[in-house]
Amino acid sequence: MKTYVIGHLKPDTDSVVAAMSLAALYQGADCFGYQDVIPAITEEVNNETKFLLDKFELSAPNVLTATQLQTDDQVVLVDHNEANQRLIDLPEKQIVEIVDHHKANLNFNQPIFLTFKPWGSVNTIIAHMMQKNNFTPDSKLAALMLAAILSDTVGFKSATCTPKDRDVAAWLAGLANIDDVDAFTLEIFKAKSDVSKLSCEEIVKNDYKIFDFAGSKVMIDQLETVEQDTILADKKDCLLEAMAKVKKDLGVEHIFVVITDILKLNSKLLVLDESGAAVAEQAFGGQVTKQVLDIGARLSRKKEIAPPIEAIFGASK
Repeated sequence: MKTYVIGHLKPDTDSVVAAMSLAALYQGADCFGYQDVIPAITEEVNNETKFLLDKFELSAPNVLTATQLQTDDQVVLVDHNEANQRLIDLPEKQIVEIVDHHKANLNFNQPIFLTFKPWGSVNTIIAHMMQKNNFTPDSKLAALMLAAILSDTVGFKSATCTPKDRDVAAWLAGLANIDDVDAFTLEIFKAKSDVSKLSCEEIVKNDYKIFDFAGSKVMIDQLETVEQDTILADKKDCLLEAMAKVKKDLGVEHIFVVITDILKLNSKLLVLDESGAAVAEQAFGGQVTKQVLDIGARLSRKKEIAPPIEAIFGASK
């Protein structure tokens, strides 16, 4: 029997590193009772995560498919809990635990272990678990966990960031021998911003989540960059075409692409059609101009972007 630790579809750095860090904790601390623990991912890693893995000379976990699971294997979910973000065709009965920092949307037929904290990164939660169980990650894993926290909290600037994230990051920076956290953050931002090798469709699907808002499927993709103006000037038409294709392919009712400038602390929402524009204007105020809505200093999809959109669908029912 194996126990796989796995993050969500379209894995970001926090999700990939969480699988690695939680697996390391489970392998190193007997009290959790798991044996043969294996970190895994649902799909290949993005550019930012690849940059970080290469920097610290580590390998990405293997991609896992549901067909590879044996009937007695167990699965621990990290950085997600919603059914539409899980490994495709994963049997619910094989999920034994969830460690997450998102809003819970669960209805299991059996009890499982749950660890939810309202912190900015799931790696903050895992680091907290490590501290509680007297487990110290090695310097390379500590560096990756620090990077995941910095990525998910946008260098501590996101509304999701908490004092706990900062405290844990300081502990990890010490273990990783990273003295200049600001310089390390800038390295991560530059890697995150590099979309030069991505097609417009790949950008639209680079970091997306599909939400169920009062029965309506809404896809929100977020691109964090330091070149917001350039991307909108050079790629807007191409991105809109890709959005139309992705909307049809994924069968969602609405699709939004958030282009977030992580240095200027500003987000602009790219909307596909009139119905999307109406939702965006109701959610955030202002007026959509040439299919773009400036939504200001909203950096967190989880806390500042998805909830106002969800509220519109709730009000319409």
